[in-house]
Amino acid sequence: MKVMVFDVGGTEIKYSVMDEQLNRADAGSVPTPDDTQEHFLATLEALYRPHAAEVDGIAMSLPGFIDAEHGIVRGGGAPSLLYNIGTPVGPRLAQRCGCRVFLENDGKAAAIAELQLGALKGCTNGAVFIIGTGVGGGLVINGQLVRGIHCTAGEYSYLHTNADDWRNGDKTVALQCSVTNLLRWYRARKNLPEDAPLNGRIFFEAANAGEPEALEVLHRLCKAVDVQIYNLTVLLDLEVVAIGGGISRQPLLLRMLNDIYEQEIIIGHPCSEEQARSLPRPAIVPCHFHNEANQVGALLGYLKSC
Repeated sequence: MKVMVFDVGGTEIKYSVMDEQLNRADAGSVPTPDDTQEHFLATLEALYRPHAAEVDGIAMSLPGFIDAEHGIVRGGGAPSLLYNIGTPVGPRLAQRCGCRVFLENDGKAAAIAELQLGALKGCTNGAVFIIGTGVGGGLVINGQLVRGIHCTAGEYSYLHTNADDWRNGDKTVALQCSVTNLLRWYRARKNLPEDAPLNGRIFFEAANAGEPEALEVLHRLCKAVDVQIYNLTVLLDLEVVAIGGGISRQPLLLRMLNDIYEQEIIIGHPCSEEQARSLPRPAIVPCHFHNEANQVGALLGYLKSC
């Protein structure tokens, strides 16, 4: 069986044709439409049509509060115009393409992939933390993916990081811990003009070369992520936190996350190092499937729902 798989992000839609052995073919990406839902669905249909004869259906991961059972987006996510509350994205795309469509939240899709075949395999309590345009998340508790009655469990991107500045949307995990803010902080630190070319690849070239400004900004991001890993671990007794997204392929990111967790979260704990070491310490590792975890999880969800 082959399936057309989409991973919808805030910046681009990644796609591929995948089989049950996770072999990928005809992979690529296109910009995510940001104008109308009709354009969004038409883009997906245009990518599907050349493969209609060879695939069984469509599996898709995307941001938002996803009711996977009914293919409905209950809210949340970005771009917001695509996610009106109660939007039946699955049924609408199925009608256009004439095939079965399975939807899954992107963070939960990554958690499915890592739980079944990756970094969370055999884990009792664990999490994925997807660092991208925003932040995706998925929680595994007692060996099971947690969805929640309102399909919002694991949406820690909505956590606020500063009670004294509640109305400031920049203080959410979705921004504080995202590549979007990493690049914004770096641009400000370097006094770069708004139109200066900048992306994750350019940033990590600078960071891996030891540029002080890049390392300073990366430290800021890793500290923000580590604080949230600490909070999640205190709440849920996590064994493993798997970092996903394209930047999870950067060894420097994982080294810095682990170093900062030890030096600043544990040794620099506001109560005491002794108190911190009495709390659980999760392993912080890259997702086995890195930025392909969303597609793998969507496929596995599709196959399970057959």
